Amino acid sequence: MNEKTEELRDIFTDVTDGEGTVTESQQDTRGSLERDERTTAERLESVVTQMRERYEFETSLSDDELIAVAEAFYDGESDAEIADELGVEPDDVFEARMSLHLVGDDDADEVDLAAIRNREEDDATLADEYDVSEERIRRYRRVAAAEDESRAANDRYRDEFDSILADSELSEQMTTDVREDGLEDATEGMETDVEF
Repeated sequence: MNEKTEELRDIFTDVTDGEGTVTESQQDTRGSLERDERTTAERLESVVTQMRERYEFETSLSDDELIAVAEAFYDGESDAEIADELGVEPDDVFEARMSLHLVGDDDADEVDLAAIRNREEDDATLADEYDVSEERIRRYRRVAAAEDESRAANDRYRDEFDSILADSELSEQMTTDVREDGLEDATEGMETDVEF
């Protein structure tokens, strides 16, 4: 050991209070897309509970029903389909989705939400202007309010739903793909058209 190396070792020993090493043992762990040990249901329940505590939900649906709404929304089901499964009205499902910040692409596809977001006019005036019913204007205003609420929370809850429901679907798909690819690789070059 040369003089410089000894000097550095002494400095290191002084700084670390005489400990010979600062490294920790490493474990071999298997990779996973899941970072959370809780089940999907537990994670969803946690998000819904947090949202209920933070916001005043204007829904009569239970937490379990709200979780079912979120899962069905991510499965691509319409409000009518979800309502049919839960035995409630489609408007109840719509309100539940808005409370959960689950705004779909087609919720306000007929109007520019930014244009009506801060308008002072009443529903009838806007309905005439956009050539839709007052009920549609009320719906658009509710969508705009849900988006504003979500943005105010930095889309935190929507991101949580994405993480739980979209990632679990992705994880399942990737696992299936890996299994299929593994079987494909394992059987590559094998004769499969064999008669006995």
